[in-house]
Amino acid sequence: MTDSGIRTPIRRIDRSRQSTIGGLHFAVLFFLSLMSVGCGQLAYRLGTDFPPQYVPNPLDLPPVPADFLWLQVVDAVDDVFRIAREQPVVNQPGAVLEGRLETSYKVGGSILEPWRKDSSPGFERLQSTLQSIRRRAIVHVRPHANGYAVEIIVQKDLEDTDRTQYATETTAGQRHDGSRTSRVDDFDDNPQTLGWIPLGRDTTLEQILLQDIFRRVTEKDSPRLLHH
Repeated sequence: MTDSGIRTPIRRIDRSRQSTIGGLHFAVLFFLSLMSVGCGQLAYRLGTDFPPQYVPNPLDLPPVPADFLWLQVVDAVDDVFRIAREQPVVNQPGAVLEGRLETSYKVGGSILEPWRKDSSPGFERLQSTLQSIRRRAIVHVRPHANGYAVEIIVQKDLEDTDRTQYATETTAGQRHDGSRTSRVDDFDDNPQTLGWIPLGRDTTLEQILLQDIFRRVTEKDSPRLLHH
C-alpha cells in the first residue's frame, strides 16, 4: 500500500507535467508562426519600392507656359517642405532663365505621424522613427527646345550627437585642474548635436514629387473640377 500510495501521485504529476510541456510547445510554435508571418510582411513592406512606377530624373515635360509650370512645381514641393528661396523659370523670346527652388531642412516624420509627407511609407519612415533624419529639396527647371527638364534632388542627413539620448553618463563632470567654472545658466545635460552626416539622396521622395508634378502638368482637369 505504501508503494501504491507513493507511485500514484508521481504518475499524476508526470502526466500533468507532460500536458504542460505539450501546451508550452504548442504556444511556442504558434508564436513563431505568427512572428514568421509578421516578419515576412515587414520585410515585404521594407523591400518593396514605393512608388512602383518610376519616371526619369531629370524629367522631360511638354512645352507649357513657364508661369503655369512654375506654379505647379512650387505647389507640389510646398505640400512637403517649406520653401526657403526660389528663382522662377523664364522661357520667352529673348529671355531664357533656369528656375531654381531650395527648401529648408525638415526633420523626418515618424510612424506616429502618418500625415507627414516628407517620410515615404516603408523604410524611410521607419528610419526617421529610429533615427534623427532631416531632408531638404533642391529643384532645377531647365527650358529646352522641346519643353522643360525638371530635376529634383532630395538630400538626407543623419544627426551626429555626442552620445545617445538616454545614456547614463553625463557631460557635467567636475574639473580638478584648478580652473574656475561659471554656472550662470542651468546646465543642459541633453545630447548635443555635433553636426549632420550626409546619407545621400532620398530617391523615393524624389519620385513622389516628380510624379506629382508630371500629373499636374500633363493631366487635364475633369469637367466637374472645372465647374466647381
